[in-house]
Parts: sequence; C-alpha cells; structure tokens
Amino acid sequence: MTLPRVVVAAPATGQGKTTVATGLMAALTRAGHAVSGHKVGPDYIDPGYHALACGRPGRNLDPHLVGEDRIVPLLLHGAAGADVAVVEGVMGLFDGRIGGRGFASTAHVAQLTGSPVVLVVDISRSSRSIGAVVHGMATWDPDVQVAGVILNQAGSPRQAREVADSIELPVLGIIGRDPDLAVPSRHLGLVPAAERDEARHALDTLAERIATLVDLDAVLAIARTAPDLDAAPWDPVAELGRAAAPPSTAPAPVVAMAGGRAFTFRYAETEELLRAAGCAVVGFDPLVDPHLPEGTAGIYLGGGFPEVHARELTGNMTLRRELAAAVADGVPTVAECAGLLYLCESLDLSPMVGAVAATAAMTERLTLRYPTMTAVTDNLLTRAGETVTAHEFHRTHVAPSAGRRAAWTVEGQDVGFASETLHASYLHTHWAGHPQLARRFADAVHRHG
Repeated sequence: MTLPRVVVAAPATGQGKTTVATGLMAALTRAGHAVSGHKVGPDYIDPGYHALACGRPGRNLDPHLVGEDRIVPLLLHGAAGADVAVVEGVMGLFDGRIGGRGFASTAHVAQLTGSPVVLVVDISRSSRSIGAVVHGMATWDPDVQVAGVILNQAGSPRQAREVADSIELPVLGIIGRDPDLAVPSRHLGLVPAAERDEARHALDTLAERIATLVDLDAVLAIARTAPDLDAAPWDPVAELGRAAAPPSTAPAPVVAMAGGRAFTFRYAETEELLRAAGCAVVGFDPLVDPHLPEGTAGIYLGGGFPEVHARELTGNMTLRRELAAAVADGVPTVAECAGLLYLCESLDLSPMVGAVAATAAMTERLTLRYPTMTAVTDNLLTRAGETVTAHEFHRTHVAPSAGRRAAWTVEGQDVGFASETLHASYLHTHWAGHPQLARRFADAVHRHG
C-alpha cells in the first residue's frame, strides 16, 4: 500500500519537534493536502495538537503498548484517505524504553514503518558542531534514513549559514527564535490544546510561519520516497475476534466517555473498538454536565488534569452523586489515572466522587514508568495472571495504593482497585494492543444495558 510519510525527529527532547511537526501538519493541510498526524510513544497531548492541525484524530504509534506487528496496520488505519502521514518522534531519535536498546524509540518506529526521517536541531548554542551531531545521527544506524534537516532557534542568518555549511544533508528550512511559537507547559508537559482557547489561532500563525520558512515541497518529496507497505490496515472488528454485529432495532448500550478540559487523554482506537463491539459512545464533560448521558450502561474515565480543575469538579455535585450511585449500582466502569483520581473520596482535600475508598494529593515526585503489569484477579477487564503493557505518568499519590482486590501487580507492588464491575488504576493501557480488554468491557456493558 502506498503512503507517503515522514518522521520528524530530533537529537534530544526540547529541540522543537512538536512545534515543527505540528506546524508541518498544519501548513500541509492548509496547502490542500489531506494529512494524517501520528505520535511515537504514549503521549496524549501532542496528538491533540495534531488533530487540530489536520482536522482528523491524532494517533499514537507505540511498540511497547501495542506490539511491533500492529505499528504498520495502525499507521495505515489512521492514515486512511490521507495524502501524506507526518509522524512526530519522541525524545531523541534513538531514545526508547530504558534497558530496551532503543525499543519503542523514534528510530525503531521509523524502521518498522520504513519511513524517512527529517531531523529538527536546535542550533541556538553552537554552530559547526551541529554538523558533527547531524553526521552522527545520520550514520549511527544504517537502517534509519535521515533524509533532511530543519534548523531551529537560529540566532542570526550568519549563524544559520555557518551551521548549514557544516551539514552534508539537505537543509529543508531555518527557523529563528520566536517565543510566540512555543506551546505553554506545566507539571506534566505541554498544556493540552483542548484547554487553550487560543490554540486554533496560534496554530494558524504557526502554519503560516512554517510554510514560509520550510520547503514544504522538499518535505513532500522526501515523504514520497517511502516504500510501499505490505500490510492491511488495522480493523477494530477483526481485532475483537468477532463478526460485525447484525443490524438491530434495539438501541446500542451507551458508554459515557469523559471529556472536556479535565479529561483529554484517551486513544482514538478505544472509542473505535467500543463502537465496533456494538456500543454507542457518548461524551460528557464532568466540569459542566449535571448528568450522565441518557441510557448510560458503561462509564469510561480516561486521563487528564483533574488536579488543575479540582474546584470545578467538586462544584458539580449533582454529577458526582450520580456517578457514585452508578458505580455502586454496578455500572461497568473503567478509570485510568485522572479517572482514578476523580473516583477517589478527595483530591487535594477537594471532594470527588467517592466511589473508591482512597484519597489523592499532589506530590513533588514524578512517577514515570513504562511497565508490563500482571493482573491480580479475575475482574471487569482482566483475568488472573494475564500480562498487559502500559505507561504511567503523574505527580499525584493515592492512599491506599490498592484496594482489597488490586487491579495489577507492577514491579512487585499491588496497585489499583478492581471488581467484577470496576477497574481503576494509574496505569494507561492502549486497547488496540490488548483488544480483549475492550471486548470484556463491551460485553459487560451489553449485559448491564
């Protein structure tokens, strides 16, 4: 299958990958191309900006979360109907899972997808030494094709020329220092696009700048050198291991999926799997909606920033009481990270739903890991002894860390809260990599509905 594509990478984090990749997506879209945006790794925030830039869902490509064999199918699924796919990398080009010798790195995904790489390099603190950095990046692994370079944070035209003269690869663009192009950040990284009222306007400015400063035709020419892919697109119905449901006059059971500014973290494939399993996915905003969607037979509370919006969540008392009653009545409920915090009795002393007998609070310590977990018992999502890959990223602490029935064992520690109708923990999972989780949740929703 033919899919022009390019990976946007960097020697290290903080070089401007997100700005350049999102700007390329927006500029190419505004030039009339259908662009599909993708992100290497588990990150939820960057795909939100990709979606805004491309006008279609942002997607993740993570070998740890979904397995190597699903990377190309997921790429083709996400890029269906697109003229070109732009894949934003993670960290430095060769940085992957700790101890994994580059597993799940940007280079790993570039190899799996046969994609040429455009390197974004911050040149603000050196000149000809950049040539050595680029040379090393381009020759470190012969299976990774670095096809061009974009110079970022140039101090002056003179400095940029000095750097460009030291690089053997094509220089596709030079971007000067411009604080207006930076995306604001906070304790867990960039501020999600859904929380920035000015995000669309800022994206218009970014697209205009990138279109002026980067040779878009040269980027497209590199993307078109990518070889054809010998795989079928990912299919949620096939992944569920069942035939498509026959037409029915009965209404599909409703899965209420949290959204809005406090709950922005979820993978697009999660909703697609649930719809393929015959569920109707209906969004609701815990900040403002006083009730769950009509006919709710299942609840999905994904990740986000409830700690930033704790006061508003507390103030929506009607919904908090309704959620607590739904969980107590056995409505199948999945909560990941922010969802867990919301179900706790309190978050930084602000009352929350109270469906989980625990309290949560912000801490100075960042928890960041990329584990393989083991299910402790049979429960809503998993079966005892089953292993699932995940990622964890937060600056909060829940006490106690596990209920009477834990959700997982991770690195020898029981964590999370589980029952036949509830699964709540800090761990983020990608259901495309573990479709049995979606199938079991959907089956429970159908039984409840």
